[in-house]
Amino acid sequence: MNYRTDLAGLTLEIESPADGVTFRRFRGEDDYGHMARLLMATSKADGGLRYETADRIAVAYANLTNCDPYLDMIFAEAEGQPIAYSRVFWEDKLDGERMYGAFGWLHPEYRGQGIGSAMYEANEARVGKIAAEHPADLSKHMLTVTAEVDVTGMRLVEKHGFEPDMYLADMVRADLRDIPTAELPDGIVERTPTPDEYRKLWEAEAEAFRDHHGASEPQESWYEEFLADPNFDPTLWRIAWDGDSIVGAVRSFIDKEQNEEYGRLRGWTEDIFTDRNYRRMGIARALLCQSLAVLRDAGMKEAALSVHTDNPLGAYKLYESVGFVVERQDIFFKKPL
Repeated sequence: MNYRTDLAGLTLEIESPADGVTFRRFRGEDDYGHMARLLMATSKADGGLRYETADRIAVAYANLTNCDPYLDMIFAEAEGQPIAYSRVFWEDKLDGERMYGAFGWLHPEYRGQGIGSAMYEANEARVGKIAAEHPADLSKHMLTVTAEVDVTGMRLVEKHGFEPDMYLADMVRADLRDIPTAELPDGIVERTPTPDEYRKLWEAEAEAFRDHHGASEPQESWYEEFLADPNFDPTLWRIAWDGDSIVGAVRSFIDKEQNEEYGRLRGWTEDIFTDRNYRRMGIARALLCQSLAVLRDAGMKEAALSVHTDNPLGAYKLYESVGFVVERQDIFFKKPL
């Protein structure tokens, strides 16, 4: 995709709702540090433990799909410093709908001044322009997200006609003592994949997640981001095999920089899946219990994961059954175009 880099940093004519606040376009990699700072500030205000750096954002932005950041991002500034940014993009969902995402992050000190609303309205106008260039017979909707505890964010989405679509919970197991045990079914073995099997693992994961709410067709750029993840550590993974076939996985990781920032010893048990032909056999439970022990043996004191609370495959109940409890929640909101 050829980005409109000629637009970098240009002022945007958005009516400012607050004195001294101006709006501009994306400036390229010079903005990554500002974005990391804003992501962490909003996360902390909303009870999260997100950790970002300019380098981590560079990895994600090297693999954007259906988004030109020079056209599709807005930055708000006060006293010469970014205080918010937003981005729009689109994806085709497996249910046949085309989703137009409009996500934004506003420094908590500036909430409640109308800045988020001004940026949202500009984003909605941009989405409308993009959608008008797409086939008219497509079913289209906008999607946005806010933390459940963000009162101003909740007011904004309600004001603009959004309805709740799905709930994403961060769950935590506060200690790694008394980890339950569970055995893999007969014939299923656990083995760490070799580098030439990483693609097979990613494809198995992508196939399993096709059953989930809001699933999209996997993109090649997602595989590149998978490999470039700064917390990529196969020694922590637990992968289930039936012969040469991957039938389940838990891809744990330890974010050392995040732990240093927040003074915790937390590991993450994420990207949990089971092949649809092997579900209800206890594979996910066995791998998850093994993964908790792996994190404990690596010196961690707690474990966390994220899950859609309405997961149709019973993931939420599984995680509760091994000791995870909800720490915080984000709500995704949807409205038709």
